[in-house]
Amino acid sequence: MKKLYVKKEHIREIFKSFNNLNVLIIGDVMIDSYLWGKVSRISPEAPVPIVAVDKKERRLGGAANVALNIQALGANPILCSVVGVDYEGLAFLDLLKTQKLSQKGILKCRDRITTVKTRVIGNNSQLLRVDEEVESEIDPSETQQLLTLISYIIQHDKIDVIIFEDYNKGLLTQKLISKVVELAKAKGIPTCVDPKKKNFHSYKGVSLFKPNLKELKEGLKLDIGSENIGELQRAISSYRVKQKIETVLVTLAEKGILTNSRKVKEHIEAHLRSITDVSGAGDTVISVAALCRALECKEYITAALANLSGGLVCEQVGVAPIDKSLLFEEALKLDFVK
Repeated sequence: MKKLYVKKEHIREIFKSFNNLNVLIIGDVMIDSYLWGKVSRISPEAPVPIVAVDKKERRLGGAANVALNIQALGANPILCSVVGVDYEGLAFLDLLKTQKLSQKGILKCRDRITTVKTRVIGNNSQLLRVDEEVESEIDPSETQQLLTLISYIIQHDKIDVIIFEDYNKGLLTQKLISKVVELAKAKGIPTCVDPKKKNFHSYKGVSLFKPNLKELKEGLKLDIGSENIGELQRAISSYRVKQKIETVLVTLAEKGILTNSRKVKEHIEAHLRSITDVSGAGDTVISVAALCRALECKEYITAALANLSGGLVCEQVGVAPIDKSLLFEEALKLDFVK
């Protein structure tokens, strides 16, 4: 591919334009709970470390972390999801309020619990994770309620892009996905997906599909490593055409990112980073990619900025949104930016 060069002013304009976008995020939400502490001895009861807790923290997680990333990038997120009618559900709504995020797309379900993932971190390393969750699909009446809510938001708010954030917790049913894609197409709104295994093949006709390599291999039953870029691209191309997807982005962890569309098939290397924690990197990548797609950025620029953002959040401990100013500074140093 002929080398693409863009001016710094163009990158500046992209970051400035993020501020004008409204993003509808549909997906599984959760609370990311943290117990931070120090480890200095092993338990006499079992061969496990004792964590002396000195800090407790609760953060918005899952699709709500995508909303935080969208907000951090300057755009306006509208989150659509379900929480339980429980203490954790109230805590989740309080976290939304604290972060100045809208609650208008949140449905409260009596027969579900709110998902909570508790991470125990000792000496800045994750030692244990405890999950409280229900993974069964939401029932048809709840799907219909959500569809009514989503339809209303699409009709009354200027939505520039829709993100499906799938964590396999039962919110994204096949009916919900196909109806929202249909609504989006009728309105000319691009759709971007961060998939998981269960619904992997349910996203026909979306604008941008972003699995990581593990999800791609599981979804397509592939036995190809990240070193076989040519083989991966051929498999992705075949799937993209079959599913009528415009662009597929595949994150390859330390090997960077692949972008694949009718016009562009490119592998972008990862940037050397001090990786601390990969939690939430996918949320950041889909957020940046979706905003770029809403602005109709060139595919190479979309992939490069998404790749850069994923690496940056891996330098932090725990799930945390991207720092826009830091991402912008790093973007200006990309080799194709002059």
